[in-house]
Amino acid sequence: MKCFAALFAALLLLVPVAASAQGPATADDTARVLAGLSPAAGSPLETFTKEASWQSHAKYFDKAWAQLDERQLTKIRTWSTKNVPARKPVLFYMFSGPDFLYADAFFHGASTYVLSGLEPVGQVPDLAPLSPKALGHELRGLQNSLNSVLSFSFFITKKMKTELRDGRLTGTLPILYTFLARSGKTIRETTLVSLNPDGTVTPLAGEIAKGSSPGAKILFSSNGGPEQTLYYFNTDLSDGGIKTSGFLTFCKGLGQGDSFVKSASYLMHSDNFSLVRSFLVENTATLVQDDSGVPLRFLDEKDWRLAPYGRYVQPLGIFPKAYQPKMRDLFAKGRAQPLDFGIGYRWRPNESNLLLAIRSGELKADAAH
Repeated sequence: MKCFAALFAALLLLVPVAASAQGPATADDTARVLAGLSPAAGSPLETFTKEASWQSHAKYFDKAWAQLDERQLTKIRTWSTKNVPARKPVLFYMFSGPDFLYADAFFHGASTYVLSGLEPVGQVPDLAPLSPKALGHELRGLQNSLNSVLSFSFFITKKMKTELRDGRLTGTLPILYTFLARSGKTIRETTLVSLNPDGTVTPLAGEIAKGSSPGAKILFSSNGGPEQTLYYFNTDLSDGGIKTSGFLTFCKGLGQGDSFVKSASYLMHSDNFSLVRSFLVENTATLVQDDSGVPLRFLDEKDWRLAPYGRYVQPLGIFPKAYQPKMRDLFAKGRAQPLDFGIGYRWRPNESNLLLAIRSGELKADAAH
């Protein structure tokens, strides 16, 4: 009896040693499991891949991504390679929410991506405490959150804000993880941060201080390449919110960058968003946007080369004051080149539009090289 007790005690001592030897799951393994991709061999999350709920999730994403890649992403990458040859190391994507997917498709290879929106950041995803049943519930919630962007290329903000507060995996980080993994990225490190009123970004310790904005900083790489950085800030981009948030001060500290805007609710058509609009006009080298971005009247053809793509049609009825006669005239001049993919609110290919605006100084610099 004493021998059995001694043996049992010895086995109990070995259990934590084995568990600690395996170590916690990496951010990259977590992202891969959320994206329906197998984690690294020996990962503590590997057991989840044997569950029927995860296998169903993986099949769903395999199919959805294959369709999305054929319908849009491959065509977008081809369009971008052809039409946006000169790139800045920084990409600003205002009103993006967690949409790293299209930021990467249009501006692959940027060293720093800055995304922003009203969607909450949430906590760094941790799957280890979840039971298989709980994980299945969270994966179904993730699918629901991504349904509109996978089908139509944009998030529905009100719906997203509700969904991203439900369940155990909350906020934008599970979606950012999924997009990074499915885009072939390897996540190195994730840090919750505070964007302070003076424009500095510091690791978040405890509660967000008054006047600061929550955010996340993700370090990742592409196919073993150099380290890249993705920032996401939960911040109000209206004039009232942006004056005190430090967001534009932070962005200006990164230097001139490229910018991408789509499905932005035509907010920059309003004087309530004049500061973020002015920032983009003054600090962008190459701007790619649909008609919901910076109104054409702020892009003087003396300062920009404007190249329209696709077809400009009346904006959706929920945006009654967004129609731009100047945009109609630009597209009607016969200069608009075809667009073989859909993008934005008018997501059908024969109704979508893009405007490529390149600052005149960038054209001269490109020609000199």
